[in-house]
Amino acid sequence: MIDVAVIGAGLMGSAAAWALARRGVDVTLFEARTAGHTEGSSHGSARIYRRAYPDPLYVRMTGEAGELWRALEAESGESLLRVTGGLDHGPHRDPETIAARLAAAGVPHELLPAGEASARWPGIAFDGPVTFHPEAGVVDAGLALATMAARGGTLRENTPVTRVTPLAGGGVRLEFEGADAVTARCVVVAAGAWLAPLLGDVIALPPLTVTQQQVFHFPRLGTGQEWPIFIYQGPDASIYGLPGGRDGGPGGAIKVAEHDGGTTTTASTRDGIVSPASRTRVIDFVRRGLPGLLAEPFAEASCLYTETANEDFILDRVGDIVVCSPCSGHGAKFAPLIGTIAADLATGRATRDPRFLLAAHLS
Repeated sequence: MIDVAVIGAGLMGSAAAWALARRGVDVTLFEARTAGHTEGSSHGSARIYRRAYPDPLYVRMTGEAGELWRALEAESGESLLRVTGGLDHGPHRDPETIAARLAAAGVPHELLPAGEASARWPGIAFDGPVTFHPEAGVVDAGLALATMAARGGTLRENTPVTRVTPLAGGGVRLEFEGADAVTARCVVVAAGAWLAPLLGDVIALPPLTVTQQQVFHFPRLGTGQEWPIFIYQGPDASIYGLPGGRDGGPGGAIKVAEHDGGTTTTASTRDGIVSPASRTRVIDFVRRGLPGLLAEPFAEASCLYTETANEDFILDRVGDIVVCSPCSGHGAKFAPLIGTIAADLATGRATRDPRFLLAAHLS
């Protein structure tokens, strides 16, 4: 019998496996495809890390996650989190409130008028106050996933779990496609968009919405200072952007996307076709809001969001099953912390906050 099985070798499952292995737990990480595949939510070389949230809970958690990213770097020798600084602006982003939350948490930041921000970052257009915080940056998602999975016990790729069955005497039975069943004392299910199909008949889950999102890489016009990550929210757009990492090519292209412009789908029916409407909206924003970019994307890709109604995570244990995430499109930055919380749950500790319990999402 395995001590703990983890289903899903994306960022969250790999982080849970790493956290468990650090505690000396016998852990096996099961992945339906190969680790780092492009059909889910964890692939690519660039995800935003930021401290700026209007919610004090997430501000605090970003700090904990940042410490764990640095611990993983120290343990592995890999460079995973590159600091660029971060910008929050737009009339619906409420930079003043974000600045107040950062101040309350003791996070360094500046609240700047539009003119000063425009002079400092001439490739970005501003029409109101801007919050800047220097601790933000870019996580190399693909490398982070591989680094954690390599340190997370036994990895079994191309081993899709087809059924999870709680056992009357304790423990969980896992059945597979094309392999013998195994039992585990506890299982962490971090299956992202595949979570509901796998657990929906076993545990009462809240409604989860899966959307196919798209991202675009735009070339920079000229060279110069490295761009910060940025989030803009206005009446007609909710846009984020960041240096594109390896996916951005040698010219340092910027990855730009809508946070909420996806098409509802499922893990098994998503088509991978980038939405022309989303492409048009993002290009329109780049033309008016990002004058430092050529408004013609040279690369584009799709990924999946799996969202709760309020975008809070799910981190809870029912019997011997730990439900880990979904992360609602903003979880990558928290991966090592989410993995730590999942490991806590798997080893008998409580979750960090009642907002993450299933009951909070079902009420």
